[in-house]
Amino acid sequence: MVETIHNLLTGKKGMDNFFSTVSQFTNLSADSKEELSSCLKKLEFPKGHILVKQDTVCNFVYFIDSGLTRTYYLKDGKDVTDWISDENSFASSIISFITRKPDRRTIELLEPSVLFSLHYNDLENLCSKHHDIENLFRNLVSFGLVQLQQKFDDLHFSSALQRYQTLMATHPTFIQRVPLGMIASYLGITQETLSRIRSQA
Repeated sequence: MVETIHNLLTGKKGMDNFFSTVSQFTNLSADSKEELSSCLKKLEFPKGHILVKQDTVCNFVYFIDSGLTRTYYLKDGKDVTDWISDENSFASSIISFITRKPDRRTIELLEPSVLFSLHYNDLENLCSKHHDIENLFRNLVSFGLVQLQQKFDDLHFSSALQRYQTLMATHPTFIQRVPLGMIASYLGITQETLSRIRSQA
């Protein structure tokens, strides 16, 4: 009974976190919140769990209630960190999720994590019934595209030091939670360059 109550309480807290986060993009009606809640599935996985495998179709959008995910791909036998997501953000292969085609990227957990998942079919059904949920999804996709474009611009127009400073300003805990090799890969620099920047910062 105690464990059941604990799960209910933590589930409610996680759901509150989810709706607090999405409220930054769209105000949802009570009916939309209720239906969306019924489609969200709470998941708990250990560190190292693979959320999305390479060359598969991504069927879910994941909200990270606690924990950390890394998106990466293989190039010339080495893995390249494409993205890192932490609490109160989303993880998904958005290209695969939208196009229904396999993606070369893998998404793994860097920490034990609590997630809420939403299946593509459920989202499609919700969007067809609720305009505000459709608007929410469109805004989330737009936000994700802006983030990707910003990262692309940073890699091309910002110095290694500037990219590191931006990461520390926006995600200061990453440097303690993510292996330095992955941080360097995410920033598009070598681990030696990252070490040199950190020693000078």
